[in-house]
Amino acid sequence: MIRWLTNRFAIIVAVLVLLYLFLPVAYTFVFSFNNYRKSNIVWNPVGSPTLKHWKDPCGAPGVCDALVTSLQIGVIATVIATVLGTLLAFALVRHQFRGKATSNVLVFVPMATPEIVLGASLLTIFVQGFSRVGLGLGFWTITIAHIMFCISFVVVTVKARLQSLDPRIEEAAQDLYAGPGATFWRVTFPLVLPGIVGAALLSFSLSFDDFIITNFVSGNETTFPKFVYVSYLRGIPAQANVIGFSMFVLALALVIIGQLVGNARRSSK
Repeated sequence: MIRWLTNRFAIIVAVLVLLYLFLPVAYTFVFSFNNYRKSNIVWNPVGSPTLKHWKDPCGAPGVCDALVTSLQIGVIATVIATVLGTLLAFALVRHQFRGKATSNVLVFVPMATPEIVLGASLLTIFVQGFSRVGLGLGFWTITIAHIMFCISFVVVTVKARLQSLDPRIEEAAQDLYAGPGATFWRVTFPLVLPGIVGAALLSFSLSFDDFIITNFVSGNETTFPKFVYVSYLRGIPAQANVIGFSMFVLALALVIIGQLVGNARRSSK
């Protein structure tokens, strides 16, 4: 028995770690079927499991409004952060300029700074500066904050992709009389595109999931994470579990599709 456990120790630990990782997801899924009354923290055996929350995921007041707000902010922040971060990554990898080494270090500063410090700093900036031009706390201050902390993750992701490219591929295109524009759009950009898409997905996930910074700069605006936090005081509605698990399934589907596309591309080479 001891020998059997020793031979399979790594596998057993791996299974236990996976179970540990997916325990909150399992809780979210199970309690989306709970026929709760006041609080959705305790399982109610009377009338459970039920599909009524899945049939009406907007049944809880404000849950879908908060979801729409989070999706809107996530899309806007992702698009702007991806464009700006990609341009910055190209500048840091492909060009030489004074202060390049310092810029490479400064990119990591927002990632290394505690979110609660960033949130407090942004709140001060918005209250002291932006309010003077009529911009109060709300949708756009959240969006600006999300763009700020997403850019660093985009730069790091796209930089890694750019640095892994073989320069001989672009040199071969230029030897075949491709101009700088044709080389970029027909060779460089398609090769970097998987990194840009990955950075965009990461940015959207970070924006949609953020609570700490958002809580500082949101004012009266409610995002989905903030809705869940506020709801906790009176019992999280099962509709939040439905939406949360649906987002998990969507993210899992995107990861699987990405893996399948990557495998198909590698097989075609």
